[in-house]
Amino acid sequence: MDAIDLSPLLPLPLIAVLAGLTLFATAVALWRGLTGWWLRGLAALVLLAALAGPSLRREDRAPVSSIAIVVVDDSASNRIDGRDGQTGEAASELAERLDRLGAGGRLEVRTVHVAERGEDGTKLLSALSEAAAELPADRIAGAILVTDGQVHDADALPGFPGPVQVLLTGHADDWDRRVVVETAPAFAIVGEAVRLVLKVEDLGEAPQSSGIAPISISLDGTEPLRFEVPVNRSVTLPVTLRRGGVNVLQISTPRMAGELTDRNNATIVSMNGVRDRLRVLLVSGEPYPGERTWRNLLKSDSSVDLVHFTILRPPEKQDFVPVFELSLIAFPTQELFMEKVDQFDLIIFDRYKRRGILPNAYFENIARYVRDGGALLIASGSDFAGAESLYRSPLREILPVEPTARVIEEGFVPRVSEVGERHPVTAGLEEHAPRPPAADGTPGWGRWFRMVDVNPIAGETVMQGPEDRPLLVLAHEGEGRIAVLNSDQAWLWSRGFEGGGPQLELLRRLAHWLMKEPELEEEVLRGTGQDGAVSIERRTLSDSVPPVTATSPSGETRSVALVETAPGRWEGRVDDAENGLWRLENGDQTAVAVVGPSSPQEFADPVSTGEVLAPLAGASGGSVRRVEDGLPDVRLVRAGRVAEGRAWIGLADREAYQVRDVRRMDLAPGWLSLILAAGLAFIAWRVEGR
Repeated sequence: MDAIDLSPLLPLPLIAVLAGLTLFATAVALWRGLTGWWLRGLAALVLLAALAGPSLRREDRAPVSSIAIVVVDDSASNRIDGRDGQTGEAASELAERLDRLGAGGRLEVRTVHVAERGEDGTKLLSALSEAAAELPADRIAGAILVTDGQVHDADALPGFPGPVQVLLTGHADDWDRRVVVETAPAFAIVGEAVRLVLKVEDLGEAPQSSGIAPISISLDGTEPLRFEVPVNRSVTLPVTLRRGGVNVLQISTPRMAGELTDRNNATIVSMNGVRDRLRVLLVSGEPYPGERTWRNLLKSDSSVDLVHFTILRPPEKQDFVPVFELSLIAFPTQELFMEKVDQFDLIIFDRYKRRGILPNAYFENIARYVRDGGALLIASGSDFAGAESLYRSPLREILPVEPTARVIEEGFVPRVSEVGERHPVTAGLEEHAPRPPAADGTPGWGRWFRMVDVNPIAGETVMQGPEDRPLLVLAHEGEGRIAVLNSDQAWLWSRGFEGGGPQLELLRRLAHWLMKEPELEEEVLRGTGQDGAVSIERRTLSDSVPPVTATSPSGETRSVALVETAPGRWEGRVDDAENGLWRLENGDQTAVAVVGPSSPQEFADPVSTGEVLAPLAGASGGSVRRVEDGLPDVRLVRAGRVAEGRAWIGLADREAYQVRDVRRMDLAPGWLSLILAAGLAFIAWRVEGR
């Protein structure tokens, strides 16, 4: 291609001034009637042209192809309901048409595949922007997006140098149902109802229905609560947490026929349960040094409301002192042991024996309280082996031990049993000893000197005394729990005798186990989603456990072998776990784990739509079409022209080129301009001289 360039010897403004002066002088010569005015004007024009430095530039150009970017959506939402098949067929047919269109080097195609990015969803426009940034803007013919339209970075690409054509997968009549948690508190008080604000929402072209949807709320995998709620309306539902710690609520609605997916039919809410106040009833018998230890231990915790019932004056001590001189208020035994016993989280009988003060009806009510989910701790003294033992009361039906009537009175160091090494109440208790264990394995804590001999009839013996006899027995009774400590000498540890021992840690764990704190469950299965994997923990008193069956959000099952990492503690892991809700099963234990969001953003709204990409397509001169209506023809159009029609879509022909060589030739050499100007001036002088 040829073009004229200027290389002025003087600044262009100065040349313009000289041209003006020349024009003025020529006009004056014409006005005065000088016959050679036009020759002098030509001479001046030649000099001005020489000062402008004109040259002929000749470029050797090679045309280069325009570049079209094809972006294929490989995200999870574009693989449901046959969309992956639509995408594959459309991409394959599109590639063939673009190859034919680009014959002769007119068009080059760059294909980009985009998958979801974890919790961020589908970053389709970010991928297009990154691909375009690597190319010259004057060669980009446009972009063709094969997608379901569910992209999550609509603001990533405000404009594009070519037409953007969107080919939508899916169907125009797609619809889906989902569960949305609008409001859920992070904390809730155990035993008090907390309110969740939920919505069951229909998306897309949903069919006509009754407008009512079933919904279930399962707490930690237990039997779910079921409700009927209106569709597309926010509802408030009550949920009551039954234990402290992290509670996992699974909220779900059944899959409906015809909806796209059930991946968003369930969601998970994690809520921390906290106890408002721990209500403890301590019933003490004959005063002894350990009584003050129990009271100090319980009163040291500000979250504990302690009611202490103690027998200071048994019935046999009748000294005829008037009642009004003994007490001002009668102790409300009827109210405590009959009417309000269910309000206590834990009842402790500390060295208590039957003296006729509490009738059998009270003990029967306590037994009922335990079976209904209460907690009972008996710290027995020597009286437990005699005729006045609590074993001789209606509590006998729920006690896990039977006294032999023998009291062992000798020094001994309490030991953790083989089962106790696996039980969370006593596992690792030796680590809290004031000194290392002896060479024979005896724990490094002080001795006790009295223990009631019993035969275990239920539960687990987690600590032993002399002759390997049961010292601490834990048992389940109905919905409740019972612990029996067959000695009243635990206070020696708190006094530091022979170095003392971990009394505070033992009693803390014991109380928390009785009140069903989740971290001290002896039979439990837990799952935690982290870093794209599912970590599995199984606590059990058994010597072995079968593999865990892990079910992915898409329904695929895996068998996960567990490895014992500590006594009673087994662990496993599922790597490369799919995002969503995983269900874990191991025997009669079940658990759930959430990897990423419980309802991934990919499935928050899986209905195929062009609304998100329509503004970009319209602003760039492109269009949005559905693949199910047939794949349109592809044409090259001039840049700036309409790029879509009834059955076709267009890409801009950028007519780009590459300059391979540039040559320059001066049009007015200095010497030639000087000779020509001088000749014209001489002729003008001769003409005027005649």
